[in-house]
Amino acid sequence: MSTAVNVEATAVNTIEWLSASETTIVVPVYQRQYRWDIGGCEQLLGDVRAVAADDVAQTHFIGSILSTASTSPDDDAHLVLIDGQQRITTLMLLIAALHHTLQDDDPALAAELEAVLVRAGDPARTKLRPHRAWADVFERVVLDLPAPNDPDRASRFDDNYAFFRSQIRPDEAADIWRGLRKLEHVSITLGAHANAQQIFESLNSTGEPLRDHELIHNYVLMGLSHAEQSAIEHEYWLPIEENTGEQIGAFWRDYLVMLTGREVLVEGERGVYDAFRHEFPRLDRETLRAHAQEWREMSEIYRLLLEPAMADAGVARHFGAINTLGRGMYPLAMRLYRDHRHGEVSASDLSLTLTHVESLLLRRTVVGLPIDRLVARFCRAADEGMEALVLAIARITPSDERTRVGLRYGGLPHAGFVLSRLAGVDADADVVLDHVLPAAPSDDWTGDGTRRWADLSDDEQNAHRALIDTLGNLTLLEERAADRVFDASFPEKRSEYAASAVEMTRRIADADTWSTARIAERTEQLTARFMETWRRPAVVGIDDDNLTPILDAKKRRGWPRGWQREFDYVEYRGEHWDVRDVRYLFNRVFARLWADSRQSVIDYSARQGGPVYPAMAWNGQWDQLDEGRYLYLGWDSKYMLSAVQGVLDEAGWASEVFVKYSYIGDAMR
Repeated sequence: MSTAVNVEATAVNTIEWLSASETTIVVPVYQRQYRWDIGGCEQLLGDVRAVAADDVAQTHFIGSILSTASTSPDDDAHLVLIDGQQRITTLMLLIAALHHTLQDDDPALAAELEAVLVRAGDPARTKLRPHRAWADVFERVVLDLPAPNDPDRASRFDDNYAFFRSQIRPDEAADIWRGLRKLEHVSITLGAHANAQQIFESLNSTGEPLRDHELIHNYVLMGLSHAEQSAIEHEYWLPIEENTGEQIGAFWRDYLVMLTGREVLVEGERGVYDAFRHEFPRLDRETLRAHAQEWREMSEIYRLLLEPAMADAGVARHFGAINTLGRGMYPLAMRLYRDHRHGEVSASDLSLTLTHVESLLLRRTVVGLPIDRLVARFCRAADEGMEALVLAIARITPSDERTRVGLRYGGLPHAGFVLSRLAGVDADADVVLDHVLPAAPSDDWTGDGTRRWADLSDDEQNAHRALIDTLGNLTLLEERAADRVFDASFPEKRSEYAASAVEMTRRIADADTWSTARIAERTEQLTARFMETWRRPAVVGIDDDNLTPILDAKKRRGWPRGWQREFDYVEYRGEHWDVRDVRYLFNRVFARLWADSRQSVIDYSARQGGPVYPAMAWNGQWDQLDEGRYLYLGWDSKYMLSAVQGVLDEAGWASEVFVKYSYIGDAMR
């Protein structure tokens, strides 16, 4: 067997590789800038902590690092990094934060760390040098040099270093170092004749990336013996796959929303997998089966949502309605049905609450309000009991007056579903939707047998057209009869309507003519029936439907375009704040809570490792809250919003804070 002559791949210990005196690395100019955010740093630190806590033999593989030997004296390094810049740079920032945390308390360990960071014989030069545009910034952060008075030079290096610095306690430094020394990677070194670009593309562009549910599957089974993996796979995972089918990814997202009461970000990142790992940071043999049993049970419920006919008749009716009106309510339906299964919610309460959900979805659609990003708040309310849940639903269910206006002048949404319910017709009945006044009347169409459509004035035609898709002009008719009178004038339709088995359709035949006045009259009659079928629970007051609870606010990665004008304003416990962006919101909330609920800030910050500290211990943007208490302002958008949500939750005031998105905020991705 011949061996490769231009590619050398070796499995190495990452820290030993970096510590070697000959290891000096330069990032070429064509590489993209450093982009890891705090979420990636949090993941890396979590992995290091996890492997540190495992037995001595356990290691953690961080992937492959691709480099080539330097051939230019200008590089001032022996390796040129082709792939792995983001990981190695972040690792260096973590080690730098660890070094600066303990350099005064543990000189021996500090010396080991310094060997990873700086060049042998030249402590003023870092072993890794990013491309020239940011090399001086990186070296300033790693070497803990004073920051220049230039706010434009604040960087992702500063933010991520600050995050690591804030999270590492001196008493856990030795554990962090133990975890770091368990990191391994494959070092791929290219020879002079290797095609670096082709190899880079092969490593990064071939094959499909793992999807969230595949990452969860691997995470659940990894670390178990083959026999244990097989047992979990057959007893739990395969039934979950069978129950959810192609919707397995949506199942995990909906399950996590149900479990956490928080929205799960899925766009542009591994949001579902990250949320899963956050909720299940350690899956040891003792707890895995208990969790897996719950996952399997929830997948069984999910199957009933996907296939309502498999459920009892009453539940099937509600689940079918949710499928029609808004699948975004799946997490709440899962929660309610699980509690019903366990005897915690009666059948009558289950049916009533699901009817309230139907009313919410249908009424909001009628009046043109969004129905997305609502379910998380209901899952939170369910934790407080059925009364709190019904109140939460009622407060954002449009009133009867507002719904009547929507039904009178707007097109009827989900018309077949609504009319079937109002008429008491089964969903599988042989009837179709019929427009009494056709959607596109011919010139000869007539509503009274005398005046043709072509004889009506423009204003009269426009008045008729405005009502074509409204509740009063729609009915259900047997399919064969509908085919016979398709686009027919009203006098021709009356005989077919009179012979229909649908009572509401037979009543139309009692009218002598069909006009705008007759449509309006029928709309009022059916609206009364609509209000009786989909009632709004009684509640005092109604929320501004365009406000978003702070716990459901959208988390953005980094600083996306438009972030400075994301909000129109913020409602804080009844106060109106002219707050346009998350950075200002972060500062104002922490400053306000420092005055009104100081212990909440102290407790939250102590548990999270920030963002309040006793000293301005590193370079960056700070605000002084009090003597010896400083708020660090260098976090990214996602971390800042998470901190705002967390500290308000700690204070017990999160339910009283809302954001109003601007049109820019609504459009941001």
